[in-house]
Amino acid sequence: MTQPATIRRDTRPRPPLPEHLRTALSLAAKGVPVLPLRRGKVPFGNCPSCAGNACGGRPNMKTPGPCQCPGICHAWAAATTDPDVITSAAWAAAWRRAVCVGYHPGGAGLTVVDLDDAGAMVWARTALPATRTVPTTRGEHWIYRGTMPSRNAVRPGVDIKSTMSYARYLGPGTGPMADLPDAARALAVKEPPAARLAVRAAVAPAGVQGGECPHRTPAYLERGVAMAEQRITEASRAVHATVYRVFLAVLSRHGRCGCLTDAHIARLFTAAQAKGESPRHCADAWTNARTTLGL
Repeated sequence: MTQPATIRRDTRPRPPLPEHLRTALSLAAKGVPVLPLRRGKVPFGNCPSCAGNACGGRPNMKTPGPCQCPGICHAWAAATTDPDVITSAAWAAAWRRAVCVGYHPGGAGLTVVDLDDAGAMVWARTALPATRTVPTTRGEHWIYRGTMPSRNAVRPGVDIKSTMSYARYLGPGTGPMADLPDAARALAVKEPPAARLAVRAAVAPAGVQGGECPHRTPAYLERGVAMAEQRITEASRAVHATVYRVFLAVLSRHGRCGCLTDAHIARLFTAAQAKGESPRHCADAWTNARTTLGL
């Protein structure tokens, strides 16, 4: 009688997964799209088929994920939560060379305010609500719940990393995570030169002396409030950011002399709510603007 074949199992210990790969799989299991970063803390280059975006490219896509090739191509767009992709042979060599783990904040519903120096951190503590923070080499990452367009150098030492961008994973951070504030959204809005001058002027003291209103006539204030209402009403996009910047401009000009009344403020809030803003968003934007100006 033929004896059944003996099945021998490989009992040899398997080599441990690279540390960065273990971290990536842990993040992916929590819904955070990940990718390996090489020396210089940057993504790996495109494969030969995708060099020069010959495949059509992914950078203009609004959702992350690899292109048709199995390689790690198109930077942030390669980020994924699929463990089969993360542990694939096509990604194995990259994990062996990786110096850290990157992730796509926007793909996880997050925004990272990257504060790159002490001055930026001082500004954030004044202008932004507290949220989860992660120490970096030179500053901090402030992580908020919500997404927005990414943009570098929104102010000295400050970058925004959210949609169509990647950030280094530096640990879970500390503190509860707050919702993305209007003050952060406003940073990514590109304003025309005249508006940028108005915002820059907003951070300077009004220079009121003797407690007298510098605006002389009620007509000046009325014209300013009417123009602010019109700007909110005509906003066709980025309403959150527009409302915040209008509030900032009005307060920078009229907030220190005491000439603004409850009726003026109500007019601005009414215009904002007519564009779909909630009373809470209006109040938050007003408070953030006052905080930014030190009022």
